[in-house]
Amino acid sequence: MTTERTVEHPDGRVERISESSAAPTTVVERRSGSGMGAIVALIVGLLAVLVIGYFLMNMNRSDAVKDNAIAGAAESVGNAADNIGEAARDAVPERK
Repeated sequence: MTTERTVEHPDGRVERISESSAAPTTVVERRSGSGMGAIVALIVGLLAVLVIGYFLMNMNRSDAVKDNAIAGAAESVGNAADNIGEAARDAVPERK
C-alpha cells in the first residue's frame, strides 16, 4: 500500500512524499519557485549598470567641457596680454 502526502512550507516550497509499506523506500519530490526572483534580480542589475554608465559618461563630458572652458579663458588672457604689449609699443615713440 502506498501513502502519499503533500507538505507546503512557508517559503513556497512544496514537497510530495510517497511511502510504500511493501518496500522500505521513500520518494521525496521537491518543487521550488518558478525562478522569477532571479529574472527580476537580473533585470534590476542590468538597469543599475546602465544608469551608472550613463552618469559616468555624463561626468566625463562635463569634465571635457570644463577643460575646454579653462583652455579658452587662458587663450583669451594670452591674447589680452599680447594686445597690451602692442599698445605699449605703439604708445612710445621710436628713438632715432
